[in-house]
Amino acid sequence: MRTRAELKAMAKEQIKGKIGALFLVTAVISVISGLAALILSLVPLGSLIAAVIITPAFSLSLVRIYLALVNLDWKPEVKDAFSGFDDFWTAFKASFLTGLFTFLWSLLLIIPGIIKGYSYSMAMYIVAENPGISAREAINRSKEMMEGHKMELFILYLSFYGWMLLTVLTIGIAGIWTIPYMTATLTNFYNELKPKEATYFSASNPDFEQF
Repeated sequence: MRTRAELKAMAKEQIKGKIGALFLVTAVISVISGLAALILSLVPLGSLIAAVIITPAFSLSLVRIYLALVNLDWKPEVKDAFSGFDDFWTAFKASFLTGLFTFLWSLLLIIPGIIKGYSYSMAMYIVAENPGISAREAINRSKEMMEGHKMELFILYLSFYGWMLLTVLTIGIAGIWTIPYMTATLTNFYNELKPKEATYFSASNPDFEQF
């Protein structure tokens, strides 16, 4: 498995020349999510409903975008922000179940909840690369994939602490570069862990519009 430094170096190259497109896609998602929350806030629990319904599909969209970016050198377009809605229910169930399971483990103690959160962290990537898979199967595969690698992911997240602090200090401006850098690195981490026969995003299957 590649080192953290290698994963980060790869990410820097992968996002080069694509920061503007990634920012635009992320901005579209943020604006639509914000408007939906604002409109639904007029009804009880409306904002929460908006987050639960919309966020999983957009999360799947972003996972697909970054998988295509790191594997196919894909430059995202605005329409790609909505690709996750074609598998809305699987994204919703995967997000809901991982949140529920993490919460239930957290009722025991905070640490077990955090550990389980890392165990489930690859589920959305697995959903993205395996059309038709069930949410439970994606979660189970994530648990298997993360066995023995949870501390590595924790340290990888920790290594971005300075960048996230810079993002806060610049009122989010630095995040235009930091968030794609971090997300591409995490996608590379997933690629390192997944079974090598899993080649859904490959040179033989290069059309991102398949979604």
